[in-house]
Amino acid sequence: MENYLKDFDIPAKHAPEEAQLRWRNAVGIVKNRRRRFRHIVDLAKRNEQKLKVQKIQEDLRLVVTTIKAAYKFIEALKPSKEAIDAGYNINPDKIAKIIRSRNNKVLEEHQGVSGVAAELNVSLDEGVETTDLPKRQKFLGVNRYTEKPSKSFWLFVWEALHDLTLIILIVCAVVSIGVGLATEGLPKGIYDGLGIILSIFLVVMVTAISDYNQSLQFKDLDKEKKKISVHVTRDGTRQKVSIFDLVVGDVVHLSIGDQVPADGLFISGYSLLIDESSLSGESEPVNINEKNPFLLAGTKVQDGSGKMLVTTVGMRTEWGKLMETLSEGGEDETPLQVKLNGVATIIGKIGLIFAVLTFSVLTVRFLVEKAIHHEFTSWTSVDAMKLLNYFATAVTIIVVAVPEGLPLAVTLSLAFAMKKLMNDKALVRHLSACETMGSATCICTDKTGTLTTNHMVVDKIWVCGKPEEMKDGENHNTNHSDVSENVLPFLLQAIFQNTASEVVKNKDGKTSVLGTPTESALVEYGLLLGGDFDAQRREIKMLKVEPFNSVKKTMSVLVALPDGRTRAFCKGASEIVLGMCDKVIDYNGETVDLSEEFVQNITDVINGFACDALRTICLAFKDTDNNCDGIGLPDSSYTLIAVVGIKDPVRPGVKDAVRTCLAAGITVRMVTGDNINTAKAIAKECGILTEGGLAIEGPDFRNKSPDELMAIVPHIQVMARSLPLDKHKLVTNLRSIHKEVVAVTGDGTNDAPALHEADIGLAMGIAGTEVAKENADVIILDDNFSTIVNVAKWGRAVYINIQKFVQFQLTVNIVALMINFISACISGSAPLTAVQLLWVNLIMDTLGALALATEPAHEGLMNRPPVGRGVSFITRAMWRNIAGQSIYQMVVLFVFNFAGKQILGLNGSDATIIVNTFIFNTFVFCQVFNEINSRDIEKINIFRGMFSSWIFIGVMLATVIFQVIIVEFLGAFASTVPLSWQLWLLSILIGFVGMPIAVVLKCIPVERRVPKHHDGYDRLATGPEAV
Repeated sequence: MENYLKDFDIPAKHAPEEAQLRWRNAVGIVKNRRRRFRHIVDLAKRNEQKLKVQKIQEDLRLVVTTIKAAYKFIEALKPSKEAIDAGYNINPDKIAKIIRSRNNKVLEEHQGVSGVAAELNVSLDEGVETTDLPKRQKFLGVNRYTEKPSKSFWLFVWEALHDLTLIILIVCAVVSIGVGLATEGLPKGIYDGLGIILSIFLVVMVTAISDYNQSLQFKDLDKEKKKISVHVTRDGTRQKVSIFDLVVGDVVHLSIGDQVPADGLFISGYSLLIDESSLSGESEPVNINEKNPFLLAGTKVQDGSGKMLVTTVGMRTEWGKLMETLSEGGEDETPLQVKLNGVATIIGKIGLIFAVLTFSVLTVRFLVEKAIHHEFTSWTSVDAMKLLNYFATAVTIIVVAVPEGLPLAVTLSLAFAMKKLMNDKALVRHLSACETMGSATCICTDKTGTLTTNHMVVDKIWVCGKPEEMKDGENHNTNHSDVSENVLPFLLQAIFQNTASEVVKNKDGKTSVLGTPTESALVEYGLLLGGDFDAQRREIKMLKVEPFNSVKKTMSVLVALPDGRTRAFCKGASEIVLGMCDKVIDYNGETVDLSEEFVQNITDVINGFACDALRTICLAFKDTDNNCDGIGLPDSSYTLIAVVGIKDPVRPGVKDAVRTCLAAGITVRMVTGDNINTAKAIAKECGILTEGGLAIEGPDFRNKSPDELMAIVPHIQVMARSLPLDKHKLVTNLRSIHKEVVAVTGDGTNDAPALHEADIGLAMGIAGTEVAKENADVIILDDNFSTIVNVAKWGRAVYINIQKFVQFQLTVNIVALMINFISACISGSAPLTAVQLLWVNLIMDTLGALALATEPAHEGLMNRPPVGRGVSFITRAMWRNIAGQSIYQMVVLFVFNFAGKQILGLNGSDATIIVNTFIFNTFVFCQVFNEINSRDIEKINIFRGMFSSWIFIGVMLATVIFQVIIVEFLGAFASTVPLSWQLWLLSILIGFVGMPIAVVLKCIPVERRVPKHHDGYDRLATGPEAV
């Protein structure tokens, strides 16, 4: 079948529009386009959106000149009387236009940022008062965007009714009722037509309920995707709030990787560089400072840090208008959805041929019989009803034959998996990622926060020429005599001045440190030494800041001391900062030259700390004679103060999770910016670095030739001191040359290219920046490696669940088509009526998808190799099971169809309808037991985990109960008669025999490649999962 699906092959990420158009054009037979393509992006609408976005961006670029020309119009915007009474002396539309136009002249007339703050009745130091929030939202606006309204349940009912085959059947039913009333009267004349209408009603309602529940799941997930938190100052304290709770007047703290949450004005900060490409389309970043203080919602902080005053929120911002446009979009289709659309198209064409043949054979036989009996010129309403029933049967064969539920089952399974993963702390942003993760062969993971707890504490420190070990972890009482009184001022200055962290007090007066875990650990250590953070920051003036980034691996500041001198502080990666030093401070607080021997001793200390799995940081300072105006901060001639060893314990369960990955054929590679000795120690503890594995440093890796990379990349297990570009290069090499399916983690702004390039980008929910999250496919909300393994497990579950459903549905398709077609050819009648086929369609389509596509993930899924690129979706094992079950069911049903009366000992006028009812009942029970068989394609034990899957059990019970109702109580509508208990027992027994047949089938070997472990040796199946 794969040869016929070439047009239905698209990449999981960044699919070109040509490929998307190709498969859409290849889809031939679709019963209900509204439903089939509900979760598929509308390319025409997407192109319209692009034009709208370009128009908004163009308008934004022109807004500066147009609004400056309309200066008088801006001045005419006055606040309402109610707003003035509430204390707000500026019109929100006016301030919005000032920000958009970046009109410094108008801003100066309002006395700058402080003047606007006064007009907004807010203190730049204390922030908004919590009691003012409702009032500010009422008069100045809420920070929410207009969204597309959710579809109601009745809209899903309406969409389900757009199925072309159901519409034709409704017409047939209406005609049948009309003819029946004219010939047989009430109530007998309406039974056939009313039976079809009731069946259609049941199909439509079940379909609509299933689709509506899916939409609610996607709606909940969409809400989670939009959750972004920001730090604000309110009531004089720093707090974390949702962007949707921001109000005009809030003081927001910005740092690298943040998204600007609203329009506003720059208050203070250092080296604040903003990427406005998402809004204006311009790729050149913009420097934000006192001269250019205008910040726009939706832009990203590329570098630096700062504080802003929120002036405009929600739909008054250009970003709000852009979000309204983008809300009309859709999700890109997944490779599995596209492939199953192809399968549905092929089977649909086959079904259409069989439907036409069935109708043709039945009609021709009917006409020949009339001719034989010389009745060709004599037509009655009974003849019309026969032809109408033949046509309805043919149309119903199309209903059954076109497996509309195949591509929709993928969406159902993905929605179910995404909901479960959300509960397990993984937010899937793109549907295809959940699917692709099941095929992952390699995970490139960060160390800090992912493999480790990210709860850091200073464990060791080298200062005044000797190492000191902290006692009792974070609760130790530091003895001030451990650090010389002459050195302590330098050490505290280096800790408190050169940091982006803040020490804050909550309403209860409890002190806490806000910032990255590494910086927080240093600041907490400084507080334990008896330092006063606020006093230090008050008495020393900050002149210049170069924030930490993953390329330089250092952070530097320049400060003005109280005595008028200027001093630079630097901290960062130990060997890098040590290389910038030519002096060291001794016990007396004096600077002495660093000899080669001294440097070697310090290097040995650093390596010793690193081998104990500690993150090593060097602190240094340099007194300067100028403010470094116009030039960068010093990069040499520093004086070393201390080497700090920070402990970050390995997360519980990580070692087991890594072992699970290796057993599943997934190679785990650690990519970190840490010292190589630290990285190796952690990697060994986690089980990542194994005997024969390669640990390499970033500079070494990036200097390798292509031939050298070809040889070493498969063996790399640890990459230390790496840059984001090294991670990107590794991912590209693994994907393009070694054909691996790569998942990569990232948390920083510079990780965005690697996240974008990887098959699956995994951003950290706690440590990750908004830029990283925006470029990721999955957000790991708890930053835990074990959660990544869980995503892989659910990805495999999705793939295998869809395989189970396809196996089940194809079996039903084949049997239903063949039984009606061959019976029509031989006997001139179809044993399964339109109503019965509609019920079968409901069992195999909506209910079948619900039962098999929502099976929960289990640990056994991680005892098999990942699905490789280009592997056939319908495997030989599946074809074996489909063929075996189909042959068994067809043989049994044909025997009863042609010799049922003799076998069952039936005679009399009702013998035919009893046999047909028995065939229908047996066919349904064959599918019930086949559905249980389909729970595992290759293993014999199909009951494992069945009773923990309440959806599966519920569907099975509902199917059996409703089958009893149809046969015993709805005979007038479904063309059935009540069966004796013996015939019921025989139907169930025949269905049950399919289970031992499935066991025999699974013992028949099919050609398959024995999977190899990631280290090259054969992996043997062991334990109960082997059965």
